[in-house]
Amino acid sequence: MADVSKIFSKFATKTAKLAGRPATFVLAVAIVVLWAVTGPLFGFSDVWQLVINTSTTIITFLMIFLLQNSQNRDSEAIQAKLDELILVGAAQNRFVGVEKLDEKELDKLKKQLEERARTVGETLEERAGDAG
Repeated sequence: MADVSKIFSKFATKTAKLAGRPATFVLAVAIVVLWAVTGPLFGFSDVWQLVINTSTTIITFLMIFLLQNSQNRDSEAIQAKLDELILVGAAQNRFVGVEKLDEKELDKLKKQLEERARTVGETLEERAGDAG
């Protein structure tokens, strides 16, 4: 099972990188233009419309899962790096794992941090005023 996960992760990463390249976008535009140009040849039939609709739906459906996998792994890697910085730095260790809090708890923590930042900012301004 671990091998399947590694293979999928590599595939998802490569696909996400390819999907985000300008050449891939140009290719997609070219396919749509080619499809539109062939409209008169097929009399703008239902089958002609179904080809583009089905193709884009399938591609979109599959890309959602690939891109979500890549995004989840990126987020987890960033979180691990941030946790490491917290642990080795002057930050409070209580912030390790905050990504697991629910929305209300995160909002409460954010408000506390904003208040703390405001207080620190005011203190720095006072010190700058006293020094000047």
